[in-house]
Amino acid sequence: MPKKVIIMGAAGRDFHNFNVLYKDNAAYQVVAFTAAQIPLEAHRLYPPELAGSLYPEGIPVYPEAELAVLVREKKVDLVVFSYSDVPHEEVMHKASLAMAAGADFLLPGAARTMLTAAKPVIAVCGVRTGCGKSQTTRKICEILGGWGKKTVVVRHPMPYGDLKEQVVQRFGAFPDFSRYRITIEEREEYEPLVDQGIVVYGGVDYRRILARAEQEADIIVWDGGNNDTPFFRPDLHVVLFDPLRPGHELAYYPGEINMLLADIAIINKVDAAAPGNIDIVRRHIRENAPGADILLAASPALVKEPERIHGKTVLVVEDGPTLTHGGMAYGAGYLAAEKCGAARIMDPRAFAVGTLQGVYREYPHIGPVLPAMGYSEQQIQDLAATINNTPADLVLFSTPIHFHRLLCCNKPTIRVRYEYQDYGEPTLAKVLEKRMTACTRF
Repeated sequence: MPKKVIIMGAAGRDFHNFNVLYKDNAAYQVVAFTAAQIPLEAHRLYPPELAGSLYPEGIPVYPEAELAVLVREKKVDLVVFSYSDVPHEEVMHKASLAMAAGADFLLPGAARTMLTAAKPVIAVCGVRTGCGKSQTTRKICEILGGWGKKTVVVRHPMPYGDLKEQVVQRFGAFPDFSRYRITIEEREEYEPLVDQGIVVYGGVDYRRILARAEQEADIIVWDGGNNDTPFFRPDLHVVLFDPLRPGHELAYYPGEINMLLADIAIINKVDAAAPGNIDIVRRHIRENAPGADILLAASPALVKEPERIHGKTVLVVEDGPTLTHGGMAYGAGYLAAEKCGAARIMDPRAFAVGTLQGVYREYPHIGPVLPAMGYSEQQIQDLAATINNTPADLVLFSTPIHFHRLLCCNKPTIRVRYEYQDYGEPTLAKVLEKRMTACTRF
């Protein structure tokens, strides 16, 4: 009899693990996925068109809170943990829950789920959500483009819509965002790269995505989300570290794995971190990834017309995942508002509408900022209503997209952008050149 399996996920890694390890594998029967971290992902179906011939009715997705009941009722043999940015202690609590209900608990090895590419791969990963992977990916693409290399970025999955329409997504122009009806979180990752002239792939089936990306790239850049490990086997593994959260590189799954696998370790945000915290992170890298090149980097906030902020009451809108499961109370927007002399940063909590009220209840650590949540049309409407309800002189958008294209705002707006910046020697370009010269695949 096949072993009965539940895959614990958050709409992304879970589907990839299924596709690589369990699809068309008669030794196993995946009876359910569970969903966490991302709202609105439970109570849907991994469709039969994607699940394969062994699952003519598809595979149901349940809330993670129902895990123990599902294990008992369905007599599950194995629970496979398949999402990221989770404290080690919490992973073991979930393991204990599954094991007490009667199942084995599995953390698949990183290499087991990596696909091998015909073209060289540079992976950009992190030890936590919000370390600065996105701007680092953009910087690497800029460097490689300057060397005459055609890069294509493949992004960690964010399949939050109709999965049948998201098998392979290619983003090369702005109309593609509307065509695929993507969420705000997805747009935050894709739009800056498309602005830069870089083609981006995402979706559900990463074998098919890889085959497409290989056709138009000299080098594939894997842009890893949510501090997950790469889906493609990297020839060069770049890992971001956050000295504003020293010690997290040892305390989160699978961020610690990324640290152990790092070829290039970038300590980001050093312009905002205490020197002692930078030293802690540097020591942990040297102890656990002694072969890695260690670089320092900054992520300066770039604000046009900063004088417009001075003396004003400001509403700050920050990147959603950085605040939610990333655990940050605020981000670059809040710091930029303070630096530019805002008279007051308005706490939007009392003016939150609909689903945004639930976000604040679920993540009480969030400070006086508004997370840019937009996993559904309703949530985008709630975000717009919350912005318009909050009394402020202007809105400071600290997200990498042009929000005026999505929201009708009743007050003036300013964008905060952040880009990768070398902080002393060695520079990212020099280390990339050294590493790529030493690898015959480049």
